[in-house]
Amino acid sequence: MVLKCCSDVKILVCILTVLFGMGSWIAINGIWVELPILVDQLPEGWNLPSYMTVVIQIANIGPIAYIIFNILTPGKSYERTIVFVMVIVGSAASILLAYFWMDTSNVAGQEHSTALLILMFFLSLVDCTSSVVFLPFMNLFKPDYMISYYIGEGFSGLLPSLVAFGQGVGKVKCENISHINPDTNETEYSIQGVYLPPNFPVKDFFIFVFAMMITCGLAFSALNYLPYCKTEHVKSSKKHSYDVDCSGSVVISSKEQFVETNNDYEAVSKDDQVVIKQQVSGRKMSLLGYVYFLIVIGWTNALTNGILPSVQSFACLPYGTEAYHLAVTLSNIANPVACFMAFFIPVHSAVKIGITSLVGTLTSVYIMILAVGSPTPILVDSDAGGPLVVIAFVIVYLTLTFAKVSIATLFRYEGRKALLWCGAITQLGSAIGAAVMFVVVNVYQLFQQKYPCT
Repeated sequence: MVLKCCSDVKILVCILTVLFGMGSWIAINGIWVELPILVDQLPEGWNLPSYMTVVIQIANIGPIAYIIFNILTPGKSYERTIVFVMVIVGSAASILLAYFWMDTSNVAGQEHSTALLILMFFLSLVDCTSSVVFLPFMNLFKPDYMISYYIGEGFSGLLPSLVAFGQGVGKVKCENISHINPDTNETEYSIQGVYLPPNFPVKDFFIFVFAMMITCGLAFSALNYLPYCKTEHVKSSKKHSYDVDCSGSVVISSKEQFVETNNDYEAVSKDDQVVIKQQVSGRKMSLLGYVYFLIVIGWTNALTNGILPSVQSFACLPYGTEAYHLAVTLSNIANPVACFMAFFIPVHSAVKIGITSLVGTLTSVYIMILAVGSPTPILVDSDAGGPLVVIAFVIVYLTLTFAKVSIATLFRYEGRKALLWCGAITQLGSAIGAAVMFVVVNVYQLFQQKYPCT
């Protein structure tokens, strides 16, 4: 079933929606791509990602509190106010990070990056809460703009990666390093990887993140208050009729505006028909379909936001730093590309979404096999090993992002409450995936890292 979703949108509103969506995760994504520089200058070293993971999970108190608040105040919407607060907090934390990220202090007898971790908590609070605030806010707009939002969310990972690539993050050269053996008191030599200095400092990178947060806030203000953008808000208007075609899909009659019925917005195109895959018996998605799509949303986000990022270095570094950085960059490119695909070739069939998710899941199994085999996974000595792991990451993010966007577009037709649940399950899946992998990687230490030049 194909839904034509680009027939009745305004390009400027699409661009503003993309800029708004970019603010969802750009701060945390920015810190992650700077890791090779941060770990080289901060006392935690490569243990820093473990602390960052814990901080992000603690920040989930934000979406939990917001969901509880919504349950206690049914029928009321606070998205606009909350988004403004989030933009202010995120912008302030980003600019402070630019100047104080290297500040450390002694905690329990050990030196720690307290400034970075505290400011990262506030950024995580903003980004985690965006899952349950930004999506319901998009209920204000026609469903066609939901994909634009997800394109922006994809750019929140892509842009920092491209800037970090220009910065020269992660470039390593192998050097013969001398050290004194404490047992024999003799000088010994070993080949070690040394990270090259970046083309511009970390301070400038975080100022870029600050500028992106400000851009997100300006785009949000324009979407709310510009008359040109307000014409794309859904309107209360006359009801429209439903017909059932031979495929069992509900067809909404054309040449009517978006209308609001029982607090749930329904899409109507001015010049074309909009076909929505729904139950013949009613306008709403069935409970079974609702639960099914929520499970898929939770699983795909557990993979893309929790499990795979935790094992990416284990799966890729045995094939070289170039394979690792290509996998990171191209998978970030695959995210917005999948959103563009969903924009022009939308899929609203539960079977097709399930097959797409299955392809991504099976490819993820291959990546996990490589990670478990680190530092000597299969094909490690073959020229095909590096390209295959890069292709695997691209396929995973392409298919799973496509599935997520398709489901979110369906939920947009179900109304604000459905989008709130979609955001909540998104964050829950991400949190569970990250928490499980934190235990597996750091407590049980089931994976062995392959370091450059070793």
